[in-house]
Parts: sequence; structure tokens; C-alpha cells
Amino acid sequence: MWLARRRFLPAQAVAFIHDSLMIPFAWFGAYWFRYNFETIPAVVLEPAIMIFPVVFILQTLSYWYFGLYRGMWRFASLPDLTRILKAVTCGLLLSVLCFFLLSRGENIPRSVFLLYGMLLTMALCGARLTIRWLKDRAGFTLNGTRVLIIGAGKAGESLARDLLRNKSSEFVPVAFVDDAQRHIGRELYGLRIVGGTEDIPDVVKRFSVELILIAIPSATAGEMRRLVSICETTQCPVRTLPAVGDIMQGLVTVGQLREINLDDLLGRDPIELDWRKIGQHLAGNSILVTGGGGSIGSELCRQILSQRPQRLIIVDTSEYNLFNLERELRLKCSSSCELICRLMDVGDQKAVDDLFNRYRVDTIFHAAAYKHVPILEGQIREAAKNNVLGTYTMARAALKHQVSQFVLVSTDKAVNPTNVMGASKRIAERLCQALGNYGSTLFTVVRFGNVLGSRGSVVEIFKSQLKKGGPLTVTHPNVTRFFMTIPEASQLILQAACLSSGGEIYMLDMGEPVSIRYLAEQMIKLSGKEIGTEVEIRFTGLRPGEKITEELFHEKEQLTKTEHPKIMRLQCREEGMSPERWIAQIEYGIKQYNELSLLETFAELVPEFEASEMATCASKPAHAIVE
Repeated sequence: MWLARRRFLPAQAVAFIHDSLMIPFAWFGAYWFRYNFETIPAVVLEPAIMIFPVVFILQTLSYWYFGLYRGMWRFASLPDLTRILKAVTCGLLLSVLCFFLLSRGENIPRSVFLLYGMLLTMALCGARLTIRWLKDRAGFTLNGTRVLIIGAGKAGESLARDLLRNKSSEFVPVAFVDDAQRHIGRELYGLRIVGGTEDIPDVVKRFSVELILIAIPSATAGEMRRLVSICETTQCPVRTLPAVGDIMQGLVTVGQLREINLDDLLGRDPIELDWRKIGQHLAGNSILVTGGGGSIGSELCRQILSQRPQRLIIVDTSEYNLFNLERELRLKCSSSCELICRLMDVGDQKAVDDLFNRYRVDTIFHAAAYKHVPILEGQIREAAKNNVLGTYTMARAALKHQVSQFVLVSTDKAVNPTNVMGASKRIAERLCQALGNYGSTLFTVVRFGNVLGSRGSVVEIFKSQLKKGGPLTVTHPNVTRFFMTIPEASQLILQAACLSSGGEIYMLDMGEPVSIRYLAEQMIKLSGKEIGTEVEIRFTGLRPGEKITEELFHEKEQLTKTEHPKIMRLQCREEGMSPERWIAQIEYGIKQYNELSLLETFAELVPEFEASEMATCASKPAHAIVE
């Protein structure tokens, strides 16, 4: 009955008829082969003819049982050959059993069974491989864009096969290059591996290449920058495959090819997290994220929500950002998690007290802060009010309400700061370290550099300038910055929180610094424009408070490893601090709008702080400036 329920497709019918005809061919061919291609004795041939219907039925049943008609012949592969071997072996063994039950094996040469199995396997496999070869050969055409494939690994091999098979493809692969010396000189699908990646310019000229395809999904950002740099000398357009994590089941097709983007050049190696430990830290708990509407804060909320907290409280001063985030998270939030979004200033003591009186909080991720260096350079009061006083207000509330952990999201600009923003974040770090001695709350600081694609970041500014036709403005030819993706930064913050025992500063591994000039050049090239002729790069000079290079740790902060390779622990500087005294001075300066007093307090709390001329001028009383 199960056979009756199967439906034949035309291709399956043809395949079944072919395989059925191969049974008599193999059966009687085995006898003919056994007798050296001469006349088969009648005493042997008669039993062979009598038993053949049994062999035929058993063999065809084996075909269907082992699924010989699930695959398409033009895509015949190892699984198809495995199914053929199983079907032939099963049919053969059942036939042998029937022979000995019916005739005790009389007048049947023993070698016939082995020869039958070999001939049938060769016939079935040979037909399938021949069809695949003919299809692949038919797909090869010289009419199209001549393509060089970088990478002769699994991805490159799959890509070349798809290009050769696809008759409608506009691309014609002509050669491979690969840095593995053992591969050079070999062939894949008739395409020779002609050299390494350093030979790309010569190969492009020799084979009249019109397009270069990078088929190395596992390539790091550094490797991609090197390859793109070599390819740029050829003036050929370049395309690549998605990252290895984005390619499902190892299948690589021409449809997955795309242009090089910024993440390929600046992206970082995938990180491995201890999600079990993170889950244990967050699941079933009440989590508060301040600055939840920002780039880092919103991603933290997404990551935290995936770990099934009992309650997620999101605080932000931007109504629009909070509205958008709440609408997004409501769709993902399970019924077991209570999602609460509050418009609130973290420096508003009354509002903070009301929040903690309403809801129990286990962990606070404090991401609320002003971050734009040029804006804060002329507004010291706002930096002090939000970045310092806001942190202190939340930290004191954490102590008062016995919150288990307070995690401060900090920045590399807090190291040897030359701007108001960096100095305010360094004071926030010191506050957390000092308050760690006041109660049971664990205070943790996580420090990292710039994030790719955050609001107001250099990447977003360059994109906006490109849309207007340029120029792209870079402050200095030698300026560099550390970059990290938003998801990676957020995930490592969660991981660092799990490692903390209180009072530490954790630094995230930011990799190598990236030249902003290089970033601008690559964005112009990726947009299809030419530097100088179509889009200009203009150097505007360092802005007040800006450094040429950023630092991740102070010379007195010693680095130690943690159990996670991307997270380092800093041995904190021994700096005594009385929070109440300094906060009283800062509150007085804010209340009196005395920015000179605030700047002096900043300098006392952060001795290495070098105030810019703009910050010094802005701190003067208004009447002094008017005069």
C-alpha cells in the first residue's frame, strides 16, 4: 500500500525505468562475464532465467525502500551513491537468501552474485554521474563577465560549481587564486588555481578578468582589508559572500554574492559567549537599563530580553526613542516578562526614588550619558548634571534599595581625558569604585571605544555627507579610533557583568585602531565613487578636546586576563575619594550655574584631565565673556 501512495514525477519514472532495465543487464551480464563472454551452459542459464523475476522484484523494492528517487541526477552526490550501495547490497542479499531456500544454490556459480552487485552498482552510479557531467559541461559558456575567484576552499568550490551549472548566470569563472601552496597548480571543475592572492594583479591581466569574487566566508576583517587593498589596484569591481555564520548548511550560490560593505572591512571575529552563565545571571530577575533608547542601551535591552528576565525596566529621556523601542520589544516580549518603559531623568532624585519604590530591581545597567565631545566641551554643567550627578543618583538608589549589581557603561575617553565628556565619565568611574565600599551592591565598570553605526558616529556622518556628494570631513590625517559593533559591545557588557565580584573596571578587547582617513576612503570607494575627482576628503583640524589616538587604560592600571579572551580586568588605581564632599561641590556648581567651579572640580577629581581652550573659555561667567 505504501507504494501506491507514492506519486511518480516524469523524471522519477524515467529514472525507475532505467534502473529496472539495469537489473537484467547486470544479472545476465554477470553470467556472461563469469563464462568469459562465451555461451552460457543451458544447465546454468535455465535456473538463472527462472529465478530472475524474484531478483527483479526484490531489487526494485530495495530501490524504493532506500529512496533512490529522492535526489535529482544532475545533482548526484555522495549521499546518492551511498543509497545505491545500500539498495544493491540489500537486493543482492535477499536474492541469495531466496536462491538457497528455493534451490539450495544448485547450478548457480557463487561468483555470479558478486559480479551482479558490481555491474549493477556501476550501471546505476555511471548513469547518474554521466548526467551530472553533461549538465555541468552544458552550463559552461564563454559568454559573460570573466570572473576570478579568490579562495579554492569549500565555498569557492561550491560557488564555481553553481556558476558553471547556471546557464542564465552572467558570470564565467576563468581561474582561482589561493594562498595555500599545496593547492596552486591543481584544478577544480577544469579551472586552474593559478597562484596566490599577491598574484591577483598579474592574473587579472593574463585572463582579462572583469570581476573578482572573494569566496572566503571565514575571512577576518584584517584579511578582507588586505584582499580588498590588492583588488583595488586592478580597477576591477569586487564582490564577496556573506560571513560564514550567515551561510546556511554550507550551501554557497551565486545569489548570495554581494558588494563589499563596511562591516567586511571593520567587522570583528565572531565572539563566543557563555550564554548559560549570562542566562543564570539575568533569568527570572528584575533588570533596569538607563539610557535604554540609545544605541548601546537599546541593544542591551534586546539581549537581556532574550534571557527571559522577570521584569525589564527601560528608562530614557527621549520620548521618541522610548516609543520606538517599546513597540519593537512588545512584539518579542513573552507573557512571563513584565516590560516597563519610563520617561525619566536619571538625575531627578524624586523620580528615581519613586521608580525604586514601585519596582524591585536586581541589576542596573547604567548606559545613560551624554557622549558627544564637541557639544559637551562648551556645556560643562550639562555633562556634570547628566554624566556625574545622574550616575551618583542611580548608584545611591542602588545602595539604598539593596540592588545586587550596578554596571556602569564607560568609555575609552575616560583615560587621560582631554575633553569634558571623558573627564565626566572618569569621575563616574571613580564614584562607582568609591561607593562599592558603602554596602552590598556590586559596582562594575565596563570600558570600551567607539561603536560602529551608533547614532551620531563617524560612520553615520560620512553616510550623510556621501548622500550630499561630499566632501567627507576628517579632522586629522593621522587620527585613529577603536571600533566595535553594537551587538558585540552589548554582549560583552553582559558577559563582564557575570565575571564581576565588585569594584573592578573591565576593558573590552577593541582590536587594532582604525584610521579615520582609511574609513573615509573605503566608504567613498564602496559607494562607487572616486576619491578626489568625485568625492573629496577634507581635513578640518582637530576639534577642541579631541585626541589623535585614544587609549584604553591608564599607565597605572595593570591589565590581567579573565576567563573570557575578549575581556580584560584592570587593576584599579589607589585613589581615595569622599563622594559626598565632591558631589556637594558639583551640585553647588550646577545650582549656581558656576561652570568655572565645575571645571576646577573636574580638574581636582581627574588630575590628568587637560582642559581645552574651548572648555576653559566656556566656563567663564557670561559677563566676563561679554566684556
